[in-house]
Amino acid sequence: MKDFIKKGKTFLYTLWKPTEKWSDEALSGTIESTRFVVLDTETTGFDYSKDRILCIGAIVLQNNSIAIPDSFEVFIQQEHYNGTSAKIHGILKDCVIDRPNELEALQMFLAFLGDAIIIAHHTIFDLTMINKALERNGLPLLKNKTLDTASLYKKTILISNLIERKDTYTLDELADKFDISKKDRHTALGDAYITAIAFLKIISKLKAEKAITLKQLFK
Repeated sequence: MKDFIKKGKTFLYTLWKPTEKWSDEALSGTIESTRFVVLDTETTGFDYSKDRILCIGAIVLQNNSIAIPDSFEVFIQQEHYNGTSAKIHGILKDCVIDRPNELEALQMFLAFLGDAIIIAHHTIFDLTMINKALERNGLPLLKNKTLDTASLYKKTILISNLIERKDTYTLDELADKFDISKKDRHTALGDAYITAIAFLKIISKLKAEKAITLKQLFK
């Protein structure tokens, strides 16, 4: 382990390298025994080049259980401020005084993530924002396996033979369909929690139809 000090606080992180752990053979394990990290980011906007991550929230999911004590949340020093997006996520420029910079926040997040499988809603956005930040700071891009709850939810639609299908589903729609509280919606950790519950509900629906393996989730 290595440490660094930020305004009197010491953070620990491991030196991180991209993992190649998740081969097809490794995916022969069970869904229950696998360590998933469910994540969400709050950002200044949707432009991958110009906008920046304001907060990363993540929760560990394993053995069909959400490990609330093993959660992660970091607010990052703001280089940019967007009043329009601030009305949605509520993160003001000075609302958290003692924030790590982008590099420090990424190092903390990578130590938490390890080689877990990443789950997010509309994964491409969060992963691209994180990878852009990694690239800016001279760090390797993520190579973790990823799952998207928006895509997984479509599988439950297919097996239920519902006529009404859409190209994509919002996190609000999944929360409504699965009766999940939206109390902390539009906070990184709150949205990660909603996504984690939605994932468990989706897995339950898929298993009710037939036995499903970890490997099949990626097909």
